[in-house]
Amino acid sequence: MDVLLHFVDLILHLDKYLDLMIREYGTTVYAILFVIIFVETGLVVMPFLPGDSLLFIAGAFAATGALSLPLLIVLLIIAAVLGNTSNYWIGRKIGPRVFQWENSRFFNRNAFDKAHAFYEKHGAITIIATRFLPFLRTFSPFVAGVAAMGHGPFQVYNTIGGVLWIASLTIAGYFFGNIPVIKDNLTLIIVALIVIPGLPALFVAFREWRAARARRAR
Repeated sequence: MDVLLHFVDLILHLDKYLDLMIREYGTTVYAILFVIIFVETGLVVMPFLPGDSLLFIAGAFAATGALSLPLLIVLLIIAAVLGNTSNYWIGRKIGPRVFQWENSRFFNRNAFDKAHAFYEKHGAITIIATRFLPFLRTFSPFVAGVAAMGHGPFQVYNTIGGVLWIASLTIAGYFFGNIPVIKDNLTLIIVALIVIPGLPALFVAFREWRAARARRAR
């Protein structure tokens, strides 16, 4: 419980912790931010790291001169692209085995085939859009790899999504993060950055759950 409470405190007070890291570690903080973004996007078991809010707050610190905005953007774009790439190849490694699985109680072959077809047809918008959706951005490249989405197209969309995600949130933090009304309500901003982007995904999941429940009731 103490670990969970500490993690929640870390997320809700990222500005204080980032300020402490900058003062304690100086330029090494760039490497720390690089690793956080890489791990969030590169390891499918780490979807809970606070990527969006971290980018916004890092941009706000760049506006004060504590960090370099151009260096921040370039390094974190590289981290985001490499993270998604590693996640994709983990999925590709597992993928050939999945294609050999037969339909069973624990594996829906038809659903997997649909997912594969979906990524072939709508891979671009999925890879780009899920960059802005907590949790989904961690799973999306993994599923793309499992579904055997072509590596060339994946890298194009991966790069576009990474640039848009990193640049938009850090620049937003740079220009708006130090406005008094935003700075005074930063905890609410952080919560909004975590909750609001995930609402569409929750709505879709709820709709699918209701549809599945209705089918079982027939």
